[in-house]
Amino acid sequence: MSSHTLTKVAAPEDAVPSRIVPRRRTGQWTAAGLVLILLGLAVNSVARNEAFQWDVVGDYFTSASVLRGLGLTLWLTGLVMALGFALGALLAAGRLSGNPVLRAVSWGYVWLFRSMPILVQLLFWFNIGALYPTLFGVKTVNLLGPVTVAIIGLTLHEAAYAAEVVRGGILSVDRGQIEAAEALGLSRWRRWWKIVLPQAMRSIVPPAGNMLIGTLKGTSIISVIAVQDLLYSVQLVYHRTYQVIPLLMVATLWYIIVTSVLSVGQYYVERHYGRGSERAR
Repeated sequence: MSSHTLTKVAAPEDAVPSRIVPRRRTGQWTAAGLVLILLGLAVNSVARNEAFQWDVVGDYFTSASVLRGLGLTLWLTGLVMALGFALGALLAAGRLSGNPVLRAVSWGYVWLFRSMPILVQLLFWFNIGALYPTLFGVKTVNLLGPVTVAIIGLTLHEAAYAAEVVRGGILSVDRGQIEAAEALGLSRWRRWWKIVLPQAMRSIVPPAGNMLIGTLKGTSIISVIAVQDLLYSVQLVYHRTYQVIPLLMVATLWYIIVTSVLSVGQYYVERHYGRGSERAR
């Protein structure tokens, strides 16, 4: 037998197989316990603090004026998002166009309205009568009321961001798939509807959902031009009753409820368009 021959050594019969012991993560559990303690103290402090006047919150939570303001907020959010994405899609098409004029105009729009704070835009449109006292033979004061000004200002602002969201979603689609669809003889409409849009929606839906929630909360800024949304409705009440904190809590709770519902809807829409993707699996 040569020196290179391997000899198999039998394990002793009384040998105990080794057991893998999971690593103890004492630090993580300690941190988690500390966070839960602090969270409990915070919740207890808010719940037991009489300054919040929870009985007043309950009285005004479903009052007629607050619900009217909430309805206007929801209506305005939906309308602004629909108009903003419609205009944003046109701007995105201009950014991706082969025409240099369309590219320049679309880029200039996005650059301008992303550079201006939304409050400045609203105040500018609210005072447009100083520049144009009449439009189409009608006094600007009568033509552009506070709600119309809010729709115009918020839509133009949202369209600039929606354009970049749509453009990013389209650019995320592999160019090779579009070329393959062209080779198969699919029409331009069918290429966009069957190939580009379903895949682009995977990249469009998450930021669009964030924009929707941001628009819902951002509508509170229109209270500066006396549009009776949710925030302005509670402001009218606490200017009369001087119960500032409980009325602000009414608005806060409604914003939390609506944004939570929208977040759940966004989750299911993302899961729908993420079917078949590697990340979804």
